[in-house]
Amino acid sequence: MAEDDVCTKDGTVDYLGNPANKRKTGTWKACPFILGNECCERLAFYGMSTNLVRYFKYQLHQHSATASKNAADWGGTCYITPLIGAFVADAYLGRFWTIFCFSIVYVIGMTLLTLSASVPGMKPTCYTKDDCHATHEQSAIFFVALYLIALGTGGIKPCVSSFGADQFDDADEVEKEHKSSFFNWFYFSINIGALIAASLLVWIQDNVSWGLGFGIPAVAMAIAVVSFFSGTRLYRNQKPGGSPITRICQVIVASIRKYNVEVPEDESHLYETQETLSAIQGSRKLGHSNGLRFFDKAAVLENSDNARDTNNPWRLCTITQVEELKAIIRLLPIWATGIIFATVYGQMSNYFVLQGETMNTHLRKFKIPPASLSIFDTLSVIFWVPVYDKIIVPLARKFSGKKNGLTQLQRMGIGLFISIFSMLYALTLEHFRLRMVKRDNYYKLKEVPMSIFLQVPPYFIIGCAEVFTFIGQLEFFYEQAPDAMRSFCSALSLLTVALGQYLSSLLVTIVTKVTTANGGPGWLPDNLNYGRLDLFFGLLAGLSVVNFVVFLVVSKFYEYKKPVGTLIRKQDLDSL
Repeated sequence: MAEDDVCTKDGTVDYLGNPANKRKTGTWKACPFILGNECCERLAFYGMSTNLVRYFKYQLHQHSATASKNAADWGGTCYITPLIGAFVADAYLGRFWTIFCFSIVYVIGMTLLTLSASVPGMKPTCYTKDDCHATHEQSAIFFVALYLIALGTGGIKPCVSSFGADQFDDADEVEKEHKSSFFNWFYFSINIGALIAASLLVWIQDNVSWGLGFGIPAVAMAIAVVSFFSGTRLYRNQKPGGSPITRICQVIVASIRKYNVEVPEDESHLYETQETLSAIQGSRKLGHSNGLRFFDKAAVLENSDNARDTNNPWRLCTITQVEELKAIIRLLPIWATGIIFATVYGQMSNYFVLQGETMNTHLRKFKIPPASLSIFDTLSVIFWVPVYDKIIVPLARKFSGKKNGLTQLQRMGIGLFISIFSMLYALTLEHFRLRMVKRDNYYKLKEVPMSIFLQVPPYFIIGCAEVFTFIGQLEFFYEQAPDAMRSFCSALSLLTVALGQYLSSLLVTIVTKVTTANGGPGWLPDNLNYGRLDLFFGLLAGLSVVNFVVFLVVSKFYEYKKPVGTLIRKQDLDSL
């Protein structure tokens, strides 16, 4: 085998900084360590977050709306901090060291969280199981721990899926075919961790102790760090390509400086390096596209550019650098349609849980923790991932002729459509529950005689929608991201979850304020028997329908990026 064939052609290097050997690094042999890390980290995250709204309500003694808002705000923050982690990874540390360093912060946060729920003086004072009170200092410690965890997860979330995909050479067609399957099994590993969290850990938190319920996730997170570091010698690493924010700003500034310059019709008059490689380390050149022509001004060669400024990227940018910005702008409309879906998804840890508390949670002598029903979302994902990978893709491939069966946009659209039915079912269930309350005067009854297992279908529907939408997003944002901005674009996709959580919090605030304006209990009171949660679910269903229609429109006009040639070759790396 020739030397060039031994090394990857996508610019990846091994842990020593040498060109990655295809036979000794990457592919599925490196993935167990990455998937093991993700499984343990998700077990830790969901083991702590799934039941968080109940900790706020019963341990910190907060009202239902406040508890829901705090849970949504924290959950949203966990999906904003990935922007920090992505910037550090793409610009400075690379994905491997970013994951490792932020994991240490994560472990510190989990440890402090466990202490705040188990050590006398740090944990709230409880008079009964559901009547606890926390001092301002105790609440402060708890929130510091929570937001350390939010920072830690911010360095992991945007990097792990991209780091796993980096293990498959983009320039090798055989390896590239496995990349789509990797995203499916990556999400599968997430839900194995979530399955344990939603079943065992939620039960421990509700029936044994919160200290142990948080302590087990802390141990799982420590195991995640060990698992990830154990695979160091097998990993392929992309070198950081410099600050993506700086490159974007350079294009904007250069375009504004040349606002009165005409863009030539012939793209050959636009500036690009003459070398085979892009000027951006680890990135292929991108072909010129016709849209968003204002930003082409940044690549227009003027007389002064020819003479003095070819080395000043604040005056003159390459076509590839301009196309990076265009690619990000084109992603934004698709990205925005994920926000409503994330709002619907977030109800599993908010009002689905609070709705479940009002229903019969007993199965003979066993009391079912309402938050544990999220296990059916997890089971749905675990069921649908192999079905999609092994059955739906081959069938769709026969009809479409595409190697992945469905395009990523088609996959995401199907998921958005399916999610509508979860809200329709939830509002129907709540409508009949409230009819029973009114008919039989159950207003002051803590649990109405309606089985909590009637909540299973919306969890299962959302799980199915996840397999299409969230996994489709992971793959879409990785593939359509400029090569040197993949962590950033992964963080951008995660930001939809953050904004979905914040939108949920905003909707709760607006709905509460509007519906209580006349002094009534409103739609979302502490005692949901007096409220109209069905109308809130109806509002989310309506927003989901509008969102789906908008997605169909923006996806129809989406223009895919146009990479030119291959990525950095071994001989090019040797000259860097």
